[in-house]
Amino acid sequence: MKYLFGADIGGTTVKLGLFTQEGELVEKWEIPTNRKNGGESVPEDVVNAVKSKISERKMDKKDVIGLGIGVPGPIKQDGTVLKCANLGWGIFNVNDRFTELLGLPCRAANDANVAALGEMWKGGGKGYNDIVMVTLGTGVGGGVICDGKIRAGAHGGGGEIGHMRVNDNETRICGCGGHGHLEQYASATGIAYLGTEAAKENPGCALAGIENITAKDVFDAAKAGDQVALGVVDEVCSILDLALSHVAATVDPECFVIGGGVSKAGAILLDTLKKHYGPNLLNALQDTEFRLATLGNDAGIYGCARMMLDVVE
Repeated sequence: MKYLFGADIGGTTVKLGLFTQEGELVEKWEIPTNRKNGGESVPEDVVNAVKSKISERKMDKKDVIGLGIGVPGPIKQDGTVLKCANLGWGIFNVNDRFTELLGLPCRAANDANVAALGEMWKGGGKGYNDIVMVTLGTGVGGGVICDGKIRAGAHGGGGEIGHMRVNDNETRICGCGGHGHLEQYASATGIAYLGTEAAKENPGCALAGIENITAKDVFDAAKAGDQVALGVVDEVCSILDLALSHVAATVDPECFVIGGGVSKAGAILLDTLKKHYGPNLLNALQDTEFRLATLGNDAGIYGCARMMLDVVE
């Protein structure tokens, strides 16, 4: 039996997974991310964790296809990371460094992109080869998968849909320094902001009595039938659909997979998205599916492992 390893590197912990070639998760575990000295020990720490697991399980190294790595920052197709602020990394080739340390093939990609690949392989996008994953969390992230492969673009910035401009008149500043970006409306933070503003304007609504309104509060109130909250959800989904229609006209995915904490809203989110999606698109683009992500925080390690199947294809 052949095996794959995945390592999803975060700012606090590295999530690791051991998989069969068919995609069965055999074991998962974590190690702390050591960010001292610009994260210089992270590659060796991850490789040592993989070597220890190979030894612990008495695996033959020839049965290991390789290690896929998810990196929290832009990374080019050849594995060159341009900058990783969360780790302190500068410019270097992650593929080459990990391969040198492990003595097995290693491939790296952006963490959001590998999560999308994981969802395509064994999650909400299973059965499709062309998907776009949209992660609605504290910010808005994304990953583009075309013909079963990550499309990161020339500079590793492909899929950064959270920073698509959707409102030319916005005066608030996005976290990236821009204005009117999707993240300012469709993230958990953005939805909470819109809910708070709506509550100020409608003191009799269900949200008005809540201190420190969250995105969950907005969706819960909407599910209970509150018209103001329903209006906020409709506004959020209308803006998100504007962005996704631009994405669809560019890459024409079979399916949008919606993940992140906001996706826990479930049916009300998907149903409202579907209501707005399509009318202004070409007929050929109107039948795109919408699915919820299913792998949660494990999507990254699944995607990291899936990258390595390309080594044997």
